[in-house]
Order: sequence, then C-alpha cells, then structure tokens
Amino acid sequence: MVDFSLSDTERQIRDTVRSFITKEVMPLEPEVLRNERAGRPALEPGVIRELQLKARKSGFWGINTPEEYGGMALGPVMSVIIAIETGRTFVPFGFGGTADNILYAGTEEQKKRYLIPTIEGERRSCFAITEPGAGSDARAIRTRAVKDGSDWIINGEKTFITNGNEADFTMVFAVNNPELGAAGGVTCFLVDRDMGWKSEPIPTMGEWGPASLIFEDVRVPEENVLGEVGRGFELAMKWIGQGRYMIPARAIGSAERMLQMAIDYAKIRKSMGNFIADYQAIQWMIADSAVEIESAKWLTLFAAWSVQQGLDARQASSISKLQGATMANHVVDRVLQIHGGMGYTKELPIERWYRELRLLRIFEGTDEIQRRTIARNLIKGHARLGGIGE
Repeated sequence: MVDFSLSDTERQIRDTVRSFITKEVMPLEPEVLRNERAGRPALEPGVIRELQLKARKSGFWGINTPEEYGGMALGPVMSVIIAIETGRTFVPFGFGGTADNILYAGTEEQKKRYLIPTIEGERRSCFAITEPGAGSDARAIRTRAVKDGSDWIINGEKTFITNGNEADFTMVFAVNNPELGAAGGVTCFLVDRDMGWKSEPIPTMGEWGPASLIFEDVRVPEENVLGEVGRGFELAMKWIGQGRYMIPARAIGSAERMLQMAIDYAKIRKSMGNFIADYQAIQWMIADSAVEIESAKWLTLFAAWSVQQGLDARQASSISKLQGATMANHVVDRVLQIHGGMGYTKELPIERWYRELRLLRIFEGTDEIQRRTIARNLIKGHARLGGIGE
C-alpha cells in the first residue's frame, strides 16, 4: 500500500513553519509593498536576518544542511514542504543556515573560508554561469580562465546573476580548455569580490534584482579552484538540478495563497445582483486552478522523493519545474481576472506576483529547455513512460 500521509513529525514541522510565516513574516507585507512602490529595497538590511535568528532559537536553521554543519538535514521532501509554506508570502524570506550545495565539494580550507561563514550568514555567495550568449545553453559559456604560474587569470562577463549585487564572493565557471569545453574543459573558481570583479544591477519587470558580473584580468590563486580543474560543468549541473524541483515548490505556496484570495473575493463581490462565486465562469477558473496546483504539488513531491531515494530524478525534476512554472502563471492570471480592475492595481499584491512569477518560466532552464529535456529523455530511452520509482 502506498501511504501519502505525512508523519506526525513532518506534520508538526509543516504546521510550525506555517505558523511562523503567518505570524512573523506576513505582517511585513504592507511594508514591503510600500518600499517597493517608492523604489526602495523591500526591507531594511538586517530585518530578514533578525527573523532568521528568531527562527533559529526555535530550532529552524539549515533546513537541508548536514547535521555536522549545524543543520537540520530534513531532506528533499521536507525541504519542498517548507518551501511551499515560505512561498505563501512575497516577503523575501528564507530560513538561514544554508549554503550552495556545491560548496560542500570544497577542500577543508575552502570550507573554513567559504562554506561555514556562508552557513552562519557571515558571507554571501552567488552562482555565476549564465552569460549574454549562454543562457539556457550552459555549454556555450565563453568566460576564459588562463593559467599564469600558480594563479588563474579570468576574463569575461556573466549576466542575470541572482545575489550578484550583494555577494562578497562568487562561484564562477570559466573555460580553461576550449577544445574540451563542457566535456572536461570548464572549471569552477571561488572568487572574492576584492579580487577585482565588479557587478552592475540589471533592472527587471519584477522585484528580482539580478546583476552582470564583469571579470577583467581577475587573478585567482590555484587554491581557489572548487573541485577539480576541468570538472566544473558537472558541479554546475549538480547545482542547477537541485534548484529545479525547489522552484515549483515556492510557486505552489504562492498559487495556493492567491487562489484562496480569489475564492474569498468571489464570495463577497457582487455583479448584476449575484455574488460572482455563483457564476460558472468564475467557478471554472477556481476549479482549473485547484487542479493545476494539486498536479504540480504531487509532481514536485515525487521529484523530491526520487532524490531522497537516491534515484535519477532529472526527468522528474524537469517535469515538476515545467508544470510548476506554467501552473503559477495560469493561476495568477486567473486570480487577477477574478479581481477585475482591483487586481490590476498596486493596492493588492496580485500584480506584483504576476510580474514575479513570470520569471519562473525563464530561469533555471526555460520552459522550452524543460520540454526538450523531457522529450529527449523519452526518445533516447533515458526515461520511459510509467517508470515510477525506477
């Protein structure tokens, strides 16, 4: 028998997180909206940090961080469930005590200098692989790393880098052997900002604030190679693969919150003498949204479960990312439509979610890349229909 229920512990963790988000984080939403409308940062520096430290006192620190580094090591499934809860608010909150998964591949000295300070919140990183001519096609990166004695000299530009304006170090991927390229000629480097790289903000339609990173003869010591020389592309795919099933997780939380807003509004808004909830057109939008949310939720949980079981989850992750991204965009569009003119105003956060969620269909692999991956895996026999649990 297949048991889809949560354990008592899992349910307790979910409910505790939901309570924290509702009582501590959601009350900041009006302040976030006021600040963003005025062109200011969402929150003053340190506010999120204070919330993270408050959560830490309750034991919530390092959701998926190994216990040896002070984390909870809750695993992929519980991480998805928690991400759904944090996704219920647009306040840019995430529990502290985490670090990029590829930093664990560092040497003991690198862990002391980068991994542990990042987990503790003393340092901030960014992942730099995307370039102006290499977005979804990560194999096309052109940033070069040339050996010069015991150092490497890096030249190139990265674009649309999350946290690129705030980070004090980056994990940058550069080609050290053009002939091999992604098949053994790309290396990952840990590069401190004070080594010489610069960042420039990129204005976007949403509140996501990415950056371009500029490398001009940036000298990096040999000991700052992360992993092995030439094996950087493997690290990059490990980082990207983990992110794909976590992206739809937050989208599910956002969609559930918005759909509830639409249901509540439809029950009090009258048109032509009736509550709009009584009209079939509105009911169908609510029903379609509920179905799409539930399907995305189970696909995402299955992808996380596959990772937790040690299975090859690449196909499941691509499926969940594609479904979750398209679902979120469908739902926010319907919710805005149900709210009518008010949904289009900045009095409500719906238009903000509308702009924010549009990004999901682009970053960490576009819809088109996910479809290509899913179809190619089936055509080449890397995955098969009905292969659940394999």
